[in-house]
Amino acid sequence: MKTKTRPFDAANYLRDEEDVAAYLAVVMEEGDPALLAGALGDIARARGMTQLARDTGLSRESLYRSLSGERAPSSDTLFKVMKAMGLQLSIHPAKVA
Repeated sequence: MKTKTRPFDAANYLRDEEDVAAYLAVVMEEGDPALLAGALGDIARARGMTQLARDTGLSRESLYRSLSGERAPSSDTLFKVMKAMGLQLSIHPAKVA
């Protein structure tokens, strides 16, 4: 008997704001804009892409493309998405090793 598996999807594990904050904190440490976009896409799918489209004024298709993680979306799109999700960036000095 074969075991059926599904690909990992972070959206299935983002249950509350603490999960979202922890996930984004790890992603931000990487410094990769495409990875950030993909993480925001995971959060959007966990919360509902349709509502995010309404809140940002962007189409669902555009959001899926922009937040796929395959490319870095414009800063305008990132800021619209973060604002609609109730998220804000916080800047602090980097830790020096």
